[in-house]
Amino acid sequence: MYQPVNVKEQAQHLEQRVRALWEQNGIAEESISFREGKPRFVFFEGPPTANGKPGIHHVISRTIKDAVCRYKTMKGFQVKRKAGWDTHGLPVEIEVEKALGLSDKRDVENYGLAEFCTKCRNSVFSYEKEWREMTRVMGYWLDMENPYITLNRDYVETVWWLLTEFFKKDMIYKGFKVVPYCPKCGTPVSSHEVAQGYQEVQDPSVFVRFKAKGEENTSFLAWTTTPWTLISNAALAVNAREQYVKVRYNDEFLYLAKARLEVLDGEYEIVETFTGAELEHKEYEPLFRYIEPDKKAWYVCLADYVSMEDGTGIVHTAPAFGQDDFELGRKYDLPVINLVDGAGEFLPEVTDWAGVFVKQADKEIIRNLKDRGLLYKREQVTHNYPHCWRCKSPLIYYARSTWYIKTSTYKEKMLEENAEVNWFPSFVGEKRFGEWLENNVDWALSRDRFWGTPLNIWVSEDGSEMISVGSVKELREIGRMADGSPVPEDIDLHRPHVDNIVIESPKTGNILRRTPEVIDCWFDSGSMPFSQWHYPFENKEKFERELFPADFISEGIDQTRGWFYSLMAISVFITGKAPFKNVVVNDLILDKKGKKMSKTVGNTVNPMEIMAKHGADATRWYMLAASPPWVP
Repeated sequence: MYQPVNVKEQAQHLEQRVRALWEQNGIAEESISFREGKPRFVFFEGPPTANGKPGIHHVISRTIKDAVCRYKTMKGFQVKRKAGWDTHGLPVEIEVEKALGLSDKRDVENYGLAEFCTKCRNSVFSYEKEWREMTRVMGYWLDMENPYITLNRDYVETVWWLLTEFFKKDMIYKGFKVVPYCPKCGTPVSSHEVAQGYQEVQDPSVFVRFKAKGEENTSFLAWTTTPWTLISNAALAVNAREQYVKVRYNDEFLYLAKARLEVLDGEYEIVETFTGAELEHKEYEPLFRYIEPDKKAWYVCLADYVSMEDGTGIVHTAPAFGQDDFELGRKYDLPVINLVDGAGEFLPEVTDWAGVFVKQADKEIIRNLKDRGLLYKREQVTHNYPHCWRCKSPLIYYARSTWYIKTSTYKEKMLEENAEVNWFPSFVGEKRFGEWLENNVDWALSRDRFWGTPLNIWVSEDGSEMISVGSVKELREIGRMADGSPVPEDIDLHRPHVDNIVIESPKTGNILRRTPEVIDCWFDSGSMPFSQWHYPFENKEKFERELFPADFISEGIDQTRGWFYSLMAISVFITGKAPFKNVVVNDLILDKKGKKMSKTVGNTVNPMEIMAKHGADATRWYMLAASPPWVP
């Protein structure tokens, strides 16, 4: 009797036999060795983090990479495909914190730095088996036996060399600026990380009376969407060129912009008109006075950024918590009133809300203002607000000292090099990536964390001397352990081991100690063209002749402000050239309702189940045929 053919079963059986044939005969390796001496096609693999499970979005990017690399092999090129693992940074730390039941940076410090970093090192390959199996089952030819690993000492040593090259050319500096800051992780984040974490949220929009000094029953009506920053108010800002009015409103007088009179509910009478410039230096009573500022505060300043599109035309200013505010504070020599600690909680001086997370204090602060007759009205505003790309906590903008790379000084060169890259689709390179480069700001390099590449700068106690160490050899020559013993030959280039090394200044004899920060893990991954070959300590001539730049890379659209950017920023500075010639960008994989897949929503797809059900070839063909890769 005729038995119908089970096509799926046949496909899976065929794929299993083909994979077995490949593995038994080393076909993937043979595809490279039999092209020895042929023209090279250079491919860079972006490093995933192996302490997280692979998802269906990894299948599409790896399918694109494999298809291009196989095609170029068939066209006669030798295509080496070195795998890589991203093993540092917050992604690793957050998973370890969860496993240990720790909730924030302070818990980690109480747990112990050495023990925590050991746990991080041991955790980084939690799901390596799953990654290997997915790669094998989907038929992605990749050298996973000789990968680059960002925690390896050779890799870190090259990262140190790269950082020292920046340092020697005066491209690394420590600046006191307002930075996006994650209070849960206890560290600043860079602009390209901020771009990956926006969420639509509702925040309070409040209109507040600031009592005018020396004018009875008269207030400046100002506006803010961050009530918690009112605790640190130092000034009010108006636009010098705009018209402002003093109005009689019920039984009080209010100052606000003429163009924003619509915010008043009910009738009013204009009693005086001024330009913003005429209001400069007018004083008012502070809303809160938890400390006495060290400089003159609580008066009106002039700022071009004050808009007539929303609010009242009078903007509350807290130099500790906003970049525009900070710059205005420097112009007028305002005090930086910062009453928030590194966990985003109010300091003990704020007696009413000591120890409360700032955004959780908003409601109570608003109630306090209402009870004191200082709240005019409250509304809600829906807007996109930046959140930590890893822990999802809302970021705060926070004035603090951070190490930076002066990437803004060579953005024109990056734009010039980017114009030579073939982007698929072209609009990603021209618009999304090109505009990102056009608006480039200095790279916030340092992280106040634990598990990462330590920033290799040793500083004197008074900050007057700094040395950047660019190799293990140099470290052993000029450094010693704190107890006076020599630096071990096999020194681990991680915290806390390098924290115990001191350097005696050859100029002054001062003792220099390493600045405690680690670096942005995106610098690690962007270093891979150099660090995967331990350049320049090994493979120098080979690297410069045949291993750089990449002919081809491919990752998801989110990497335009992640890996693509870090590759470009490092390579253009070090070599003067773009690190890649061709980029294929894939967009998101959506669920059947057209929504973004998310673990929290519960609409993700297990790639192994899909390939087991339909076969790897069918899955790969579907990924390539359902739509162009750059369309969701």
